[in-house]
Amino acid sequence: MEDVPALDDILDRLHVVALPMRVRFRGITIREVALIDGPAGWGEFGAFVEYGSAEAATWLASALEAAYEPAPAVRRERIPINATVPAVDAAAVPSVLARFPGARTAKVKVAEPGQTLADDVSRVNAVRAVVPTVRVDANGGWSVSDAVAAAQALTADGPLEYLEQPCASVAELAELRRRVDVPIAADESIRKAEDPLHVVCAGAADIAVLKVAPLGGVRALLDIAAQIDIPIVVSSALDSAVGIGRGLLAAGALPSLPFACGLATGSLFLEDVVDAITPVDGYLPVASVVPDPARLAALAAPPERRQWWIERVKACYPLLS
Repeated sequence: MEDVPALDDILDRLHVVALPMRVRFRGITIREVALIDGPAGWGEFGAFVEYGSAEAATWLASALEAAYEPAPAVRRERIPINATVPAVDAAAVPSVLARFPGARTAKVKVAEPGQTLADDVSRVNAVRAVVPTVRVDANGGWSVSDAVAAAQALTADGPLEYLEQPCASVAELAELRRRVDVPIAADESIRKAEDPLHVVCAGAADIAVLKVAPLGGVRALLDIAAQIDIPIVVSSALDSAVGIGRGLLAAGALPSLPFACGLATGSLFLEDVVDAITPVDGYLPVASVVPDPARLAALAAPPERRQWWIERVKACYPLLS
């Protein structure tokens, strides 16, 4: 941000909530985020707790953009979304997909520690029985050889739209892209990289998965999208409804949007700061989100956790540019 708001003003506007989740996701069952009630709207600071201050500061910048700066103009009023299927047993897939009415694309988590490729194949095939288009997300969990074997196994019974972050490094993604026919999407290799454009310049991805908060805000996402020549998928970072609203805004502002976006993850929460916004015919509307005061109070994190987030904001604040 060019003009960083005063720290005291940010802290005066801070609300910390703890959102219970339906199933374990990224190893957690409670998602904590700090929300900022700013003069321009609500912002969300939800960098995962294991992230250091340098990485988390980018997420804080995104929250401050939402809270203090006007929103960009949008080109579309509704966004196609994908269903998100955690690493559940195949038998649980229909009940998960039921929370995404009308979705014609599903992203399936694979390469979960403690599970096998056979588990992944069963889960993906269970999704295929309900949803026509399937993509998988390995969160960098495979080596190149493991990813080659996984691509073969997971496409034995039907196509995949793409493999999202199958391997951890850009070099591995580039090698894998030469060895398999399935398109490769990059997520962590963009949002956790010092140079978000490197993965594209290296010819390591067919699709870029961009997330608002880790990139520093909607404008930063749109700036990156303008500099690359591959399609964009906007996704969430396990955001509350406030953060999802910013993702929908970014997707709405992109010049083109050829793929469904990963912005329906609100269904992973048992409770959120607004009533659940259910997809209609596989779409979510682009709209600003204002938390319900009663929900803010009911979902407020314990005092010690609120203080932890206050200290985190203080640690990140000097790192804002």
